[in-house]
Amino acid sequence: MNWSEELLTSFFWILRNLMITAVVFSLAVWLLVKTTRWGRQFWSMAGGYLSLKRSIKPLLFFFFIVGLTLLEVRISLIHSNWYNTMYSSLQEFDQPVFWQQMIVFCFIAAAAVTNSLFSYYCEQRFCINWIEWLNQHLLEKWMANQAYYKSQHVFNQLDNPDQRIQQDVQAYVKTTLSLSTGVISAVTSIISFTILLWGLSGAMTILGVEIPHMMVFLVFGYVLITTVFAFWLGKPLINLSFANERLNANYRYSLIRVKEYAESIAFYAGEKAEKSLLYRQFSHVIQNMWGIVFRTLKFSGFNLVVSQISVVFPLLIQVGRYFEKQIKLGDLMQTMQVFGRLHGNLSYFRNVYDNFAEYQATLDRLTGFEKAINIANEVSKTSIEPHESEVIFEDLTVKSPMGDVLIKDLNLQLPQGSTMLIQGPSGVGKTTLLRTVAGLWSYSEGRILRPNNALFLSQKPYIPQGRLLDALYYPELVPQHVDITAASDLLQQVQLGHLSDRLEQENDWTRVLSLGEQQRLAFARLLLHKPTVAFLDEASASMDEGLEDAMYRLLKQSLPMTTIISVGHRSTLHAYHALRLEINKEQGWQLSLNK
Repeated sequence: MNWSEELLTSFFWILRNLMITAVVFSLAVWLLVKTTRWGRQFWSMAGGYLSLKRSIKPLLFFFFIVGLTLLEVRISLIHSNWYNTMYSSLQEFDQPVFWQQMIVFCFIAAAAVTNSLFSYYCEQRFCINWIEWLNQHLLEKWMANQAYYKSQHVFNQLDNPDQRIQQDVQAYVKTTLSLSTGVISAVTSIISFTILLWGLSGAMTILGVEIPHMMVFLVFGYVLITTVFAFWLGKPLINLSFANERLNANYRYSLIRVKEYAESIAFYAGEKAEKSLLYRQFSHVIQNMWGIVFRTLKFSGFNLVVSQISVVFPLLIQVGRYFEKQIKLGDLMQTMQVFGRLHGNLSYFRNVYDNFAEYQATLDRLTGFEKAINIANEVSKTSIEPHESEVIFEDLTVKSPMGDVLIKDLNLQLPQGSTMLIQGPSGVGKTTLLRTVAGLWSYSEGRILRPNNALFLSQKPYIPQGRLLDALYYPELVPQHVDITAASDLLQQVQLGHLSDRLEQENDWTRVLSLGEQQRLAFARLLLHKPTVAFLDEASASMDEGLEDAMYRLLKQSLPMTTIISVGHRSTLHAYHALRLEINKEQGWQLSLNK
């Protein structure tokens, strides 16, 4: 090798191979997307980020990383030739050449270390940029159109969305880049080292027939047979990996539920039932873990045996030519090094199969997440249109997810300032009607007109993380120059004056406040935001009748022009509503005046 010309030769080698790789790799990705399920799954996640319509930068950055990968292959080829020259100098006792090779090695090692560190930085930067984009993309889809809520009601309910957004996105991006650069490195190395081995290997006579360059055919045949067998051994790992993530996530969710509902469980003394559930779920986790262990023992054990055999394989073939002085020690050592590198790259697809199994499981979870969101966001047959002041239902029919009719042909018109109480037996669709009005329920048809300035209060109010002030202003953000005195007055009006001095305190207010206090805080939100229409779903159920009376009187006094639509079972609610909508189990409804 002419070391003085190697720099220029390597530059053109990398440039040529980069152009070839760009064309071949792009074509291979296109074919995989068109012909395989996992290819389509990959592109559904990657297409938006890598699209030229969005930006060309990610693709340019990716092929820059590919260029660094090719540089690593080139350095390994140079290192292989260095092996030959260095060992030949030892055999020939050529001291000047030996020390010259030591100097050359310093440059090779420096280039390899620099390239490795720079490649790591570029790969991590590429991954972080992609993770940021994909996280935002999925989070926007999940939060848009209340898909985070609607997806709970789709067939095959979406489980563990937190894991899919936080954990699976990172695993998908990092594994995608790792597999892509790994395949490119392996294929390029296979071609390059095959050419080297072709020149190093001699003829071999089998059954009286002399076959030139036999070692090349032997290594390809050896790896092909072992790879097919390894794929057969490793295939069950795909389902086991998917089950492992799902079972662990379910177990983790059950543990979180114990923490969230600790007080209710403690009152019931339900430790026995909870432990039974937790132990049962954990036993499924352990059973699946043992399945992975036994399958990995078979898969990894086979790979280790194959790798150990490959260590002495080239030595046994070439040693005869060495003892006959047909080749030098440098040729023998380079043959072993080239054979090992070629065998390693040919075995890449076998060794990486367990990673690919996990990758497919990750793809299934991410595309399942996106599919659930798309189903949840399917266009509803119910038209929800804005109206300046009135709430109008026209031929509204509400159904269950199974298609059973709950409310049929509801026709109502409520002028601004109306008050209506919705009542009926449990399960007839009272809360579902409010979900439909809010646009959260897709299993309905008809027409709804209502003001956009609406506020919905549920039986268990949502209290966000942060200050009590944040909880009061929710779902709006606290103004930069907030009037603390006015906020304190609101708390006084809903009989939460004892919390006035804690407005700017951060705490887990869901645990600090009783359910009755949380409901009164929700009434304070109503007074603060002054909506045109308010929907209250059992919003005072945790208050005593005296507090409930005070809250509804406060609404009537402070928000006389706000339309109030309540769902509740108490007969005491009749006094605060002029109209009463009774829903029965026969899909019927009846509107009457409260006396």
